[in-house]
Amino acid sequence: MNNQKYYKINSLIAKRWSPRIFNPNKQVTNQQILSICEAARWAPSCSNQQPYKYIIWNKSSNSVDFNRAFDTLDIGNQNWVKNCPILLVALADTKFDDGNFNNWAEYDTGSASENICLQATSLGLFAHQMAGFDVNKLKISFDIPPSYKPMAMIAIGYKSDDLSLVDEKYIKMELSERKRKPLQDNFFDSKWKNPIYK
Repeated sequence: MNNQKYYKINSLIAKRWSPRIFNPNKQVTNQQILSICEAARWAPSCSNQQPYKYIIWNKSSNSVDFNRAFDTLDIGNQNWVKNCPILLVALADTKFDDGNFNNWAEYDTGSASENICLQATSLGLFAHQMAGFDVNKLKISFDIPPSYKPMAMIAIGYKSDDLSLVDEKYIKMELSERKRKPLQDNFFDSKWKNPIYK
């Protein structure tokens, strides 16, 4: 453990983690999926536009479309996502309802996605968000309208302790200590670069 100081946070936030070793034999129920969607629905958004949209692929109920989505992931992500039962894409609608550009759509979609991650954690699941996917291939494969920007793919499932399920390089990531920058690096008191604490 490093000497960095930590402050008490909600246990749900502390438990949220992005593993890469998922149990390929344990399914996520429809009720759990709907609960995760409901959590995203209640995220805050600019002018309550709710610009986030999600396509959800369930391997057990529709392996064809799941595999089409899986094929848009880069090779590194495919190595471990192959064991996940659920895959989502987070999409941000860059237009307000009146047609004007929504400068906050990506921020709002991130808020909804964090709700997904926290709700998954509360259900005993884990969610791992990814940037490593082919945006254009995804948009073409699933007829996503031009105003929607794919922000992240999210794999959801149950964690496994079976290290043989992934390549060796991912084992090291899985077992390494979780780290964050010190609080004073990102949080400032009253003016730029004045640390919130010294």
